[in-house]
Amino acid sequence: MLLSGLLSGLGPALTLSTLAVLISPPVLAAPPLMQDNAAADKAEAEIPLQTLSTGLDRPWGMAQLPGGDLLVTQKGGSLLRLSATGKTLATISGVPAVADKGQGGLLGIAIDPDFSSGSPWVYLSYSEPGAGKESGLVGTSVARGKLVGQALVDVQVIFSQQPKVDGGGHFGSRLVFARDKTLFITTGERMKGEPSQDLMQTLGKIIHIQRDGSIPAGNPDFGKPSRPGIWSYGHRNVQGAALHPVTGELWISEHGPQGGDEINIARAGKNYGWPVKSYGCPYGSPVGEACRIGGGTQAPTFEEPLTTWVPLSIAPSGLTFYTGAMFPAWRGNLFLGALGGQALWRLTLDGDKVVARQKLYGSLGERIRDVIQAQDGALLMLTDSGKLLRLAR
Repeated sequence: MLLSGLLSGLGPALTLSTLAVLISPPVLAAPPLMQDNAAADKAEAEIPLQTLSTGLDRPWGMAQLPGGDLLVTQKGGSLLRLSATGKTLATISGVPAVADKGQGGLLGIAIDPDFSSGSPWVYLSYSEPGAGKESGLVGTSVARGKLVGQALVDVQVIFSQQPKVDGGGHFGSRLVFARDKTLFITTGERMKGEPSQDLMQTLGKIIHIQRDGSIPAGNPDFGKPSRPGIWSYGHRNVQGAALHPVTGELWISEHGPQGGDEINIARAGKNYGWPVKSYGCPYGSPVGEACRIGGGTQAPTFEEPLTTWVPLSIAPSGLTFYTGAMFPAWRGNLFLGALGGQALWRLTLDGDKVVARQKLYGSLGERIRDVIQAQDGALLMLTDSGKLLRLAR
């Protein structure tokens, strides 16, 4: 029986203990199972969205500068500077060449944590085209450049995924600074599967480096040959990442195949199971539980996700923790965009547990590519249709 059918059949009186008895999961086996909160219409009616900009060309990531302006990446390779109200101010020059192919292009962006104090670096994640023997191949790379006026100067590549491969899928590409000002880079396994488990490749990994690309002390020792910089492995395609405001740990959202999208905490040295285990199914499988890859359950060999979406995927993208004053009731909540699911999701947490999920703004029919918290406490969202949206009171 499908889990969704089971839940709807039990009705609102369902308790977690009743659910546990009915499905009898092994200890540590299943991530939290819950009914998604359907009371989204009220939230949408009470908090209308403001459209700040339209006509952006496949926007992918954004970051807010200390003065309030926004830098927005566009998949085709351009970097825009927008005012806090959404007005396009300039196109930034000096951006490295990208391979605008499939899911690749100019993707993630982050601002140096010391930007305001003499370190005006902007960090970009992108699909880098190969040259020479690697001609025709592509890989996720990260470059940084100093923002001087409306240009990036002194541009340098600080990470290149190894090896570059063919195809146009699964580039990952979110960038997050840790509290110690080191940099986390999310990658995808480029739709190749097995490289996620190969520590001599940086496909399907979380990468942890210094701002100049060097390797920080304290990265995990895997006890066997591995490429420098690997933090965690067994990932499929991590398109959302955010630092927990209390613990400082890196939380990620990860695409499953057919179902099995995950929220995880990326911990040093841990293996997240792809492609050996997943709560999702191979594409084209009959909808249900029997097709789950490797049986679904990931513990104890691999890390269990904090929550999953089954039987169908929402395709999670940008991720942010809410810490602002504009919506006090949302403090500590985790927000993520959904592409296939065409919505904004709000997750309520209790420590490391996801205890409730609410789907918001599904009526818009928009693929929400990125979500960040603005300096004034509003939430800003980018859509694949080219809009910059603002959620504010």
